[in-house]
Amino acid sequence: MATTNTGPLSRFTVLDLTRARSGPTAVRQLADWGAKVIKVEELGEQDGDGSPFDKRHGPDFQNLHRNKRSITLNLKSPEGLAVFRKMAATADVIVENYRPKVKERLGIDYDSIRKINPRIVYGSISGFGQDGPYADRPGLDQVAQGMSGLMSVTGLPGQGPVRAGIAIGDSSAGLYLSFGIVTALLEREHSGEGQWVHTSLLQALVAMTDFQAARWTVAGEVAGQAGNNHPTAIPTGTYKTKDGYINIAGSGQLFERLCKAVGLPDVPKNPDYSNSKIRSKNRDALNSIIAAQIETKTSADWIESLNKAGVPCGPIYKMNEVFADPQVQHLGLAAPVKHYQLGDIKVLRNGINFSKTPFAVRKAAPDRGAETDEILKEYGYSAEEIVKLKAGGITAAS
Repeated sequence: MATTNTGPLSRFTVLDLTRARSGPTAVRQLADWGAKVIKVEELGEQDGDGSPFDKRHGPDFQNLHRNKRSITLNLKSPEGLAVFRKMAATADVIVENYRPKVKERLGIDYDSIRKINPRIVYGSISGFGQDGPYADRPGLDQVAQGMSGLMSVTGLPGQGPVRAGIAIGDSSAGLYLSFGIVTALLEREHSGEGQWVHTSLLQALVAMTDFQAARWTVAGEVAGQAGNNHPTAIPTGTYKTKDGYINIAGSGQLFERLCKAVGLPDVPKNPDYSNSKIRSKNRDALNSIIAAQIETKTSADWIESLNKAGVPCGPIYKMNEVFADPQVQHLGLAAPVKHYQLGDIKVLRNGINFSKTPFAVRKAAPDRGAETDEILKEYGYSAEEIVKLKAGGITAAS
């Protein structure tokens, strides 16, 4: 039985050709808000290398592919391509993250699809762009992190380049693409025509470096590593307490408030710390003075007193502590879903709230081709035709 779709995007049908992380991240945003997503998968394609975070019933796949249905199709065969083109003729969105030339060889590139459906919004993610000197290079999150400048500003001063602890390039590209797709759908309401929307790991991650990149493009400054200190807002950073570590933000107008709250009311009067520019120059000495005070009490003590004083301050959690936090629990950031084999599991809630459209995980991630027969019937294929497609190796039994 087909899943009932509700939500602001429920009128749109999305064909999902993506794999790995960046493309699935984009499609997940659309699926979460109700789009009818059909995950088109190759026959015999491997589900992963068997690691806990890569296999189909592992946490990563389940989190990336909830709220989708799956069909298997041999897109390398004329018959399989014909089925896909029939689906594409009435679809609203197609999303893929093949290397640029692969989709052209398969005959499923934007120019080919728009001939049969000029209203299609075609979303693409690549490693470095759809054209240009690096277009044919294989893309990987960590490679993009290095090329975007992110690794040069991450880590302790003098430590050497450090990668971010998440796949920030993949996730950023996915989020940018989903925003671009929705924007193109809005534009289509005026023009009546779709368009090709594309980004890359490199483009998205350079955009995400934001103020650090703008320091170069606008002011000619090359940012370096600042460790746990904020690179420009001082004092803001990580401080050791009596029993752990906390983050404190006390720059700008918050500085006097911070000093008073930690028992250092005279520090702002010191000429060495009297304004932001001087505090930046004397960062290390200032941090030493503050750090000595912070070590005298527990993390809980400081978190309570500093927040009460209006100074932003918070704990530094491990993942298990994140989801035990009362505010995280209040926000419902671990969303329950029932999987036919795994039972009751929790995936991550979407990061957006709507005032009248509640978020819901309607469906756990599908097994490969789980809804093949169901989807083919929806596109007008008879039971006999479905049997022939299976017998010819065009699709597999669901």
